[in-house]
Amino acid sequence: MNKQPITWTSIVLPVLTLLGAIAFWELVVLVSGLEPYILPGPGVVAETMWQRAPDLVGYTLRTGMVAFGGFAIAVVLGVLVSLVFSQSSIIRQSGYPFAIFFQTVPIVAVAPLVIVIFGFGALSVVIVSAMISLFPIITSTTTGLITVDPGLLDLFRLNKATRWQILWKLQMPGAIRYLLTGMKTSSGLAVVGAIVGEFFAGFSSGHQGLGYFILVSQSQTSAANLFAGTICSTLLGVVVFTSVSLLGRFLLRRWVGEG
Repeated sequence: MNKQPITWTSIVLPVLTLLGAIAFWELVVLVSGLEPYILPGPGVVAETMWQRAPDLVGYTLRTGMVAFGGFAIAVVLGVLVSLVFSQSSIIRQSGYPFAIFFQTVPIVAVAPLVIVIFGFGALSVVIVSAMISLFPIITSTTTGLITVDPGLLDLFRLNKATRWQILWKLQMPGAIRYLLTGMKTSSGLAVVGAIVGEFFAGFSSGHQGLGYFILVSQSQTSAANLFAGTICSTLLGVVVFTSVSLLGRFLLRRWVGEG
């Protein structure tokens, strides 16, 4: 995996795209003639975000904390499960269908059950976030661990390498790229899971995050606040994704000597 150089086009083009999207948004507002309480313009949303900046920062930080907690649990648990799956095809075939459960089950149906078991509060939100972001870690890491060059595997066995040495020195370095791919996918899902969890449990214990803010804005029919909460959620996802990408560059240097 070669590190992509940062050029002026990689910065200017996204900025121009963002400005174009904002201009199109403003044009839609002007042409449609909708009232601000239905479709607020970029200026109205920006003003709302400025006025409520302290609250939005607090909500975003709280959601970010539980999202990070759920994401960290998903990574640790996903890697451990993948290590077990990689050691035996029988174990993998027996356990993989149950791992699919975390990807296929509707999280809005599971969240109330989590609350019944663990109660209202941040713990339930973290668990929901971990559940929704677990599956990509398992699938990506397992694929990386079992995708080994047969020639290298024969070389290790020829030199009487132990199972632990094969795992740590051959399989794990080769799986890092796959793990990072799964982490990038899960990072966004962790934020989504945290917000969904907050819809059900986060606000009842005083842990007020973006999910709480969005629910209150919806009940008050405040479109500007809804847009502000959505933008903060998006920015939080971008921050988490960028952090994972930077971590990936470090791990690639450490494990495969690239970057």
